[in-house]
Amino acid sequence: MKDYLANEIRNIALLGHGNSGKTTLADAILYYGKAIERIGKANDGTTALDFDPEEKKRKVSVSTAVYSLELNNSKLNLIDAPGLFDFAGGVCEAVNAADSGIIVISGKSGITVGAKQSYQKLKSNGKAAAFFIGKLDSTHAHFYRVLSTLVANYGAVICPVVIPFVENDAVTCYINLIENKAYAFDGLTAKEFRMPVSAEIENMRNMLLEAIASADEDLMEKYFAGEEFTKEEIVKGLKSGVKSGDICPVFCGIQQTGDAVSMFADIITEIMPTAADATYKTADGETVAYSESGETAINIFKTIADPFVGKLSYFKVLSGTLQGDTKLINSRTGEEEKLGKLLCLKGGKSEDIKKLSAGDIGAVAKLGDVLTGDTLSLKGKISAETIDFPAPTLSMAVYPKAKGDEEKIATSLNRLTEEDPTIIVKHNKETKELILSALGEQHIDVIVSRLKSKFGAEVELKSPKIAYRETIRKSVKVQGRHKKQSGGHGQFGDVWIRFEPCDSDELVFEDEIFGGAVPKNFFPAVEKGLRECTEKGVLAGYPTIGVKAVLYDGSYHPVDSSEMSFKLAAAIAYKEGIPQASPVLLEPIGTLKVLVPDDMLGDVIGDINKRRGRIIGMEPTANKLQEVTAEVPMAEMTDFSTAMRSITQGTATFTLELARYEEVPANLTAKIIEASK
Repeated sequence: MKDYLANEIRNIALLGHGNSGKTTLADAILYYGKAIERIGKANDGTTALDFDPEEKKRKVSVSTAVYSLELNNSKLNLIDAPGLFDFAGGVCEAVNAADSGIIVISGKSGITVGAKQSYQKLKSNGKAAAFFIGKLDSTHAHFYRVLSTLVANYGAVICPVVIPFVENDAVTCYINLIENKAYAFDGLTAKEFRMPVSAEIENMRNMLLEAIASADEDLMEKYFAGEEFTKEEIVKGLKSGVKSGDICPVFCGIQQTGDAVSMFADIITEIMPTAADATYKTADGETVAYSESGETAINIFKTIADPFVGKLSYFKVLSGTLQGDTKLINSRTGEEEKLGKLLCLKGGKSEDIKKLSAGDIGAVAKLGDVLTGDTLSLKGKISAETIDFPAPTLSMAVYPKAKGDEEKIATSLNRLTEEDPTIIVKHNKETKELILSALGEQHIDVIVSRLKSKFGAEVELKSPKIAYRETIRKSVKVQGRHKKQSGGHGQFGDVWIRFEPCDSDELVFEDEIFGGAVPKNFFPAVEKGLRECTEKGVLAGYPTIGVKAVLYDGSYHPVDSSEMSFKLAAAIAYKEGIPQASPVLLEPIGTLKVLVPDDMLGDVIGDINKRRGRIIGMEPTANKLQEVTAEVPMAEMTDFSTAMRSITQGTATFTLELARYEEVPANLTAKIIEASK
């Protein structure tokens, strides 16, 4: 592949809901560009961009893939993003690396949640957007119904460019509204067709011309003067409007056969923004253009961890020109990294390439301490804005299937977190569990499968244990006396302690000793004995909090008393006193914030109420969403992510943070105590 400059490079993300046909559309474009020999099938695992073993097995995209091809004297970097919500991290990677996005919609299913979220993602990141309505050979597919919904949702920015002519419920031909010509397709082969006469076609053509006139003042004057636009003027107006975000062009076709895909591919290589039209943001929020003249710098937008091949880092060149065997400094670590040979990505394959210019995409293997989101540059002073990945919403406890595999599993999971920043792995010291947090059930299922296939580590998953607490509700005074005589020096410690409730996350120790009843040098031993006891409560063995222990009296022996004696005496006092102080169980309460569409608010509130939640407030936000704030017991939230996905079809997002501990309802206490045994 020859060298391309920023004004010859287009980085386009393919986005949309799962099963909308993104990956097959990519194959059809690659086939038209003679990069592959045939259009693969997702159900057969033969597409060029679903190359991961998990994707072949599941017949669905689970990670971002890139394919670079030459088309129409330019370079096109196709970035195929997964459509399932559980793999939303891939969408973040794709949008970060792309300069524009094509949102793929099924002509049968219409505008789905995934399509709406993709559009919002592009707009919030300042990226140009277009739509491709595909699968028009499906039963009940209807291009014009989908187009009407797009207009209803997004208004005048929607601009049809390629439309089908439907006769007797079958697509007869496709109209290129730029040329105002019709073409019949046999796969990728186009043959000019007699131009159908239709009021619908005329209306679509007027939509295109109005959109172009609105995006260019010179063309506006010409439009109102009733003058015809040339093809060059239409292309220029489209390119300008797409770049500014005033126009979202709409295309259509059939991915699997390739019908109208050649027309679509030719037009997007004319009107979609090039890397020279695009910008990126620095960590300081500054907007910077991609430029070959600047200091060489790259940003890592994806990492693949492989136990055999090693780490493969996907990057985008921010500035300058990059060549192999270059030394760059990581702005995060300050460490120098030597890049080996550069790779041009071809889905699951790659080709060596000598250099890459600003705005281009490539990969490099075996970088050291380099993570997704890192920026590397000659002087280490350039730092791009970090990728905003979604927070995990589902957590499971991980147990090894084979004894002794704990370290192997922990190491393997940490390798996977390098590859996928939406995975979080933590060791809960209190429950002594390894906790895996991810974006959903399918995400966790893929992680478990990769642990086995990549690293040979097999695990079992369980619901995480809840970190309950214990406390007391009344004050008591007790004596703790330890005496032991066994020849020679004996052991003697005697304390009187008052236990009382207090507002504290740990034991509060005080003394009220007068007259030396207990020497001061034994106070630390008394406190240590009590603190060790609070680690395991008297009800169910959970840590005890909110207890104030006051040492107010006692006695000692000048020979037999020791620190150990008083430590044991304090423990006796604790075990005697706490059961008398009305001990109760406490459960963690989380602050829940849910963003949900207005029309689904009632169902979400109903689900929260079933989980013993308390609604604190509701507030309208942008995009017809409501933010619901509630307080909910953490024990009831294990499957909340799955429930929200089901209730809201993936439209709701939420955060959950520990707020405090509250007393467990009496009807649940006995079950928790029994389970702890």
